Amino acid sequence: MLFLALKLLSGAGLQADPVSSASGATVLIVVGAQGAEDYGKEFATSTDHWIKASEQGGAHSLVIGLGPTNETSDLVLLQQAITNEPVQGPKELWLVLVGHGTFDGKDAKFNLRGPDLSITNLAEWLKPFTRPMAIVDCSSSSAPFLHALSGPNRVIVTATRSGYEQNYSRFGPYLSEAIADPKADLDKDGQTSLLEAFLSASRRVSEFYESEGRLATEHSLIDDNGDGLGTPADWFRGVRATKTAKGGATTDGARAHQFHLVRSESEQNLDPAVRAKRDELEVSLQRLRETKAKLPEDEYYRQLETLLVGIAKLSATSGK
Repeated sequence: MLFLALKLLSGAGLQADPVSSASGATVLIVVGAQGAEDYGKEFATSTDHWIKASEQGGAHSLVIGLGPTNETSDLVLLQQAITNEPVQGPKELWLVLVGHGTFDGKDAKFNLRGPDLSITNLAEWLKPFTRPMAIVDCSSSSAPFLHALSGPNRVIVTATRSGYEQNYSRFGPYLSEAIADPKADLDKDGQTSLLEAFLSASRRVSEFYESEGRLATEHSLIDDNGDGLGTPADWFRGVRATKTAKGGATTDGARAHQFHLVRSESEQNLDPAVRAKRDELEVSLQRLRETKAKLPEDEYYRQLETLLVGIAKLSATSGK
């Protein structure tokens, strides 16, 4: 907790990482109203994990919602922080919501000190953004945020699959621990992706309820194909989804597996523009493989060769 305390900007309500950003990514961590004191301690610990992971990965971190309150509400501070971010470019923007959520049957909200954050607020503020984004809502009743915010070049993670899963969510603390944990690196490539952290945290949630002999009241989802449906963790084997939604919707996971808060050394040395192009080709490759049965064999292998050659050329250019 000392690490966190030293980084608070006195009286500002907004915390900034003074270390220059090596990756160029921004991690915006929003801490909600704590309610009970125990929840406040847990939120602070989770925030500490996100800050440390950001620093380890060379990202620029900002925290809203800790420290003394002031005349400017946390909702306005969040709007200002989002408005100050570039809407285009290859560098990632991570938005992490740590706290409680509510749902009244129509509208879901993330509980802040002062006015709450609604789906309408956030969707409007993020509408201009085309840069890569990871939106991680660790709160109860968070699923409606997935449906509202899903879109191209976005990874959305929610702690619940429904707005009606309103009990306190344990997913958030587990995710904060996994995001930079080498033990969560399923494919052993020297870095833990957002997908891998999601799978690790979801597994720990399941283990908690099983060990307690309790019915699970939260079921996390991940969406990165823009269809707003989301995929549960138990649809994955390793880092590949083995099931698809009704209607033949494309699977989630490929894009989320390209988001790394703490990258391996080889990834750190890769030019962001080159990485963005390689990531685009790799996602196209997975989509192509999913449609193999629907394509003539010659056409499938023609497209496959084009994508593999493109990836190989980028690897050669980057010296990998």
